[in-house]
Amino acid sequence: MKKILFTGGGSAGHVVPNIALIEELKRYEQLQIAYFGSNGIEKGLIEEIGVQYFQADCPKLVREKSLKSFSKNLTVPFKLIKAIRSAKKALKTYSPDVVFSKGGYVSLPLVIAANNLKIPCYTHESDFSAGLANKIISKRCKAVFTSFPETAKTFKNGVFTGAPIRRNIFEKDKIAAKVKFALPLQKKVVLVLGGGSGSKVLNEAIRQNLEILSDYAILHVCGKGNLQKITVPNYRQFEYLTDIGEAYAAADVVISRAGAGVIFEILSLKKPSVLVPLEGATRGDQIENAEYFSNLGLCKILRQNHLNELPKKIKETLNDTTLIRNLERSQFSCGNEKILSVLKSEL
Repeated sequence: MKKILFTGGGSAGHVVPNIALIEELKRYEQLQIAYFGSNGIEKGLIEEIGVQYFQADCPKLVREKSLKSFSKNLTVPFKLIKAIRSAKKALKTYSPDVVFSKGGYVSLPLVIAANNLKIPCYTHESDFSAGLANKIISKRCKAVFTSFPETAKTFKNGVFTGAPIRRNIFEKDKIAAKVKFALPLQKKVVLVLGGGSGSKVLNEAIRQNLEILSDYAILHVCGKGNLQKITVPNYRQFEYLTDIGEAYAAADVVISRAGAGVIFEILSLKKPSVLVPLEGATRGDQIENAEYFSNLGLCKILRQNHLNELPKKIKETLNDTTLIRNLERSQFSCGNEKILSVLKSEL
């Protein structure tokens, strides 16, 4: 039996695309699938779909400029060596034919170890500008698949494939979804996505404006541990939704962070959106992602320091006929088939 080992984590954006590929590979009976990650968000998401999981303590570089962060970063090389040893042990135990990475700090030790053991590796970069982990492991991979054609040109082994997207998000019915969430059929639905761990600023912005937004029904995915006791009509909150496709189906407009994975899902479904890119101690990838699609006239951007304008921006987005027309005409290819065809050639 052939075996494939996936890795990627630290955020839902490094895991959900892997799940999209795993769900399709599950159809092949003569293929065994496993996952390598940390004790982070990826562990719960992968165990939820019943895939064997190898866990290791993977170090993360802290980007925030402070003495505390500097001290933490000094330990990263030593922790990385330990993580590589754990990865090597997992590889020898599982003995995969190929490794597929979705980037993020979790992927670094596994790809390094797999490369040392001569196991073929591939990785995928979702964002417009490559993350640090993918920059480091790119030379150890046979190919770097990308969601953006421009990104592929930044790697010698870059291959533009498009983004891996969960196919089941296209199979949901709008009315059935509204009924499931007990939402009034006549109201427009605002879907709020704050990322896998939840966005504090987005959560606060939507909750502070519930009265102003009373003309809408609201589906709010607020992240683990972020539920609040709120009894407002037509407001539904969830820590996480396993079947996000139903929420997408119900939605008329999506408010979201600007990770590439979620953007490509929103655009593939042709949903109007307001993107609130993550700022602060990041490499600025979400700002680049949001600006790329905003310049194409396919979304609106709202910066964090202007979240008081959220109700106005929601109304503006829903009434923007040019934006809606641009979305209807747009085409974004799902990268699943191109990626899977290459992986299957190794099996």
